[in-house]
Amino acid sequence: MNWKSILEADFSLTPEQISAFEALDGLYRSWNAQINVISRKDIDAVYDHHVLHSLAIARYLLTVPGLFDEFASSSVLDLGTGGGFPGIPLAILFPSARFVLCDSVGKKTIVAQAVASSLGLSNVEVVNARAENLPQQFDFVVSRAVASLVDFYPWVKGKFRRGILYLKGGDVVEEMATVMGRHRLPAGSVHTWPVSSWLQDPYYDGKLVIHFEK
Repeated sequence: MNWKSILEADFSLTPEQISAFEALDGLYRSWNAQINVISRKDIDAVYDHHVLHSLAIARYLLTVPGLFDEFASSSVLDLGTGGGFPGIPLAILFPSARFVLCDSVGKKTIVAQAVASSLGLSNVEVVNARAENLPQQFDFVVSRAVASLVDFYPWVKGKFRRGILYLKGGDVVEEMATVMGRHRLPAGSVHTWPVSSWLQDPYYDGKLVIHFEK
């Protein structure tokens, strides 16, 4: 897939944003050789499998009237960010949003911080912590398949004002039903969007953006 053509077709990118996206390949190759945050067999697919996957959240936002613009000026927690996904690609795309990238594994946050600093992302703060130890509340929580929804939702319950945008694959029907029943979420408050409707690659078959509305 031509990641640049895909992004330029859907988002208004500045030259600075394009340069930042272009820099990700070299930065992650360099850091991944020191601290493994991307599978070594997958490092050649950093755009196809990681950057574009992260930005599927942004593409989903365009399908909901007003939500893209709301997210663009919001505060966002990326929980379980690892080396910075989905937070860093989203922070490049949304320079007016404020991101906290959180992971409990310290060596992973070293990579996320180094990449954010190299790119000059002043809208990114990286913290080595668990969700329950974060004192603040955010407009949105984003994350990429760090746990089952049944485990993940309690970690962020009470941490968000507007919603959760979660990247997850596989059969999530039972997980969603359990979360909705256990936490008494109203019908119609959880939405799924297939990433394959945007990215025509077998890798994305079955992968979803799951949106929990507040």
